[in-house]
Order: sequence, then C-alpha cells, then structure tokens
Amino acid sequence: MVTLKDILEARDVLKNIISKTGLVYNKTFSDVIGASVYLKMENLQKTGSFKLRGAYNKIAHLDDSEKRKGVIASSAGNHAQGVAFAARNFSISSTIVMPKHAPISKVAATESYGANVILYGEIYDEAAQKAEEIRSQTGAVFIHPFDDPMVIAGQGTIGLEILEDLYDTDVIVVPIGGGGLVSGIAIAAKSIKPDVKIIGVQAKNAPSMYESFKSGSITKTACITSIADGIAVKAPGQLTFEIIKSYVDDIVIVDEDQIAEAILTLLEKAKVVAEGAGAVSIAALLNGLIDVRNKNVVSIISGGNIDVNILSQVMDKGLVRQGRKMFVGTVIQDRPGTLYTLLHLIADNGANVLSVMHNRLTNEAPVGYAKIELILETKNKEHCQRLIEILKTEGYKVY
Repeated sequence: MVTLKDILEARDVLKNIISKTGLVYNKTFSDVIGASVYLKMENLQKTGSFKLRGAYNKIAHLDDSEKRKGVIASSAGNHAQGVAFAARNFSISSTIVMPKHAPISKVAATESYGANVILYGEIYDEAAQKAEEIRSQTGAVFIHPFDDPMVIAGQGTIGLEILEDLYDTDVIVVPIGGGGLVSGIAIAAKSIKPDVKIIGVQAKNAPSMYESFKSGSITKTACITSIADGIAVKAPGQLTFEIIKSYVDDIVIVDEDQIAEAILTLLEKAKVVAEGAGAVSIAALLNGLIDVRNKNVVSIISGGNIDVNILSQVMDKGLVRQGRKMFVGTVIQDRPGTLYTLLHLIADNGANVLSVMHNRLTNEAPVGYAKIELILETKNKEHCQRLIEILKTEGYKVY
C-alpha cells in the first residue's frame, strides 16, 4: 500500500521538475453550485496534464540496469507524454503504444519528446496488451499508467499541494479512469486531514471503476468511445481498487453531453481549456451529482490536451444543447425572392444566420422547389422553439 511517506518522497523527487499548479477560486461556478469552488489547474502542468508526476517518479526510481533497457508504456495520450518527457530527461529510450484513434495532437506531442510511438488497438486496454507483448520481447521496463505504487505516489503530490493552499478543503472531486490519480490524492489528503471527502467521477461510456466500487469487486465493462478518452479504461487496477475501497467516499458518472457542456462552460466562464477527462469533475458539480452546498470544494482539472478538431465539435455540441445554435431545414419555391423572405423572417426574430445550404437537385424537393438547410446562432432553447413556431405559422414545413 502506498503511504504518505512515499508521497512526501515523491514531492522531493519532483520539486525541480514539475510546476506547482494553481488552486483558483471561481466565483461563477461557486454561485451556480452554492459552494466555494476551486479549480486545481493540472491542465497547466508541464506536458499538459498531471500524468508527468507519476511517470517521472516511477522512472526516477529505476536502477541503472533497468534504465539501460529503456521503458515502454501504453497510453491514450497524457501518460505517454509524461513517460516520454521523463525518459528524455534521464537519456533513456522510450516506446509508447497508443490507441489507433488517439488525438493527433497527443501523438505529435509524445513524438516531440523523442518517444517511438506505435498506434495499436481501439482503446487503452488493447494498446496495453500490445505494450506487454513488446515488453516481453525487448525486456524494456513497463511504466504502468495507474497501477503502480510509485506512479500513485507521484499523483498524490497533488493532494499535498491542495491542502497546503487550502487546508479547509471539505471535498475533492477527482476524475477516474484506472484510479491512479484519485488513489494518490486520497491517500495524501486523508492522511493529513481524515475528514476530507474524496469523490471520484467517471465517464458513463467507460464506468469500470464505478461498477467495481458499487459491486465491491473488480468489474470489467464494455468501453464505448468517449470524449473523455483519457479515462476510458475497461478494468480498474488491482492496487488502485483496493486503495479506492479504503479511501474514496463515493464515485459518480457523467454522460457525454454533460462532459461536452462542461468543456464549453470551463472555456467560456473560467477561460480554461480542458480535455474531456479533465472536465468530468466540474461536469458532476454542474449537474448536481454531488452535494457540496456551503462547502469548500476542489475540482481537479486533470488535463488540457484536447485536439482542436475535437474541441470544435464539442463546442458545437454544447452550443446546440444550450440552445445557442440550431439546425433548421425547410423547402421553399425555387424562384427569386423566396430565400430572401425566409432569411429576412429569421433575422427579424433575432437569429443570426451562420450558414445556408440551397439544394434544388435533391429528391426531397419537388420540381420547382429547393431544400434549404440553415445553421443559426440563437439565444437559448426558448428562442429556438419560438423561431420554429414562427416559421410554421408563416407556412414553412420545418424539420
């Protein structure tokens, strides 16, 4: 079992390597949630996530013979960058197996630290199997992303920093994949302040630790694609599960829409760029899944390595869910002035036209008519509904 002593030693190892990230009070979230909400900004850590802490601490503890063999790891992206960064610092070779659909930005960043990247499998677990195969062939040291005492101790330094900055913390809300982050934070925080509550958050599309925690035994689950790719794990770790049973108070799950909206809200209201895994903690709070009223609550923003293309999709999805962007289709007569009339009606009712697709060749429009598809910028859900009602009143068939 990892101890507070291990975590304190990890802090000494990391003191000239990592950044002590900020603990930032956010008034907007505090007012909405009814608590004093602080964001632990691990998205601003070197390599863009907390993973550097555990990876570096593990590699620092390898002996010379192990370092000569090089290291290998499997990762959806953030652990990959942490291992590659640490390996470069110790001048040892590194091979990283990443899922085939890992964000291009994470693959490129990992390669920029000098790692040999192999793309294999659809999810983390398949990449992990490939990494184990390579390890058995080469003798390289496998750096586990979560189920390793030194990795857990490294992640636990976040718990030390939180209580150093805000000892009166009542609740710490932590993203969970395999469980290394929450295990380290929970051991550190509860060893110093036993009454602090530790709440984990997992993606509904990959709920292995949630299901294991609720059932009391390790449970493998189906792992559907998630925008929280950094915590998409089929099965939790053996060590992390035992720690979580002893130290974590509860685990909740959030769905894809809630994660997407949290990413957008963090961007707009806090000017914080978070990846899907990094936003699940604030998603749980914004959706009222954890009772933190009138308490000091710390939300771990665990990473900010989101691909810009995914960010664009997430923003669109979030805007649609909030009613600030809508898609409208209709059919109009294909003659001069009819499109102008439609667009004028929309503008007069406060919507901004972002794009227009005019198609007279589709089978969905009879001869002499054209199919029109519009993307509109709107104010809220009520505004969207009002626009639809106005269009129908004016004789347009809306779909």
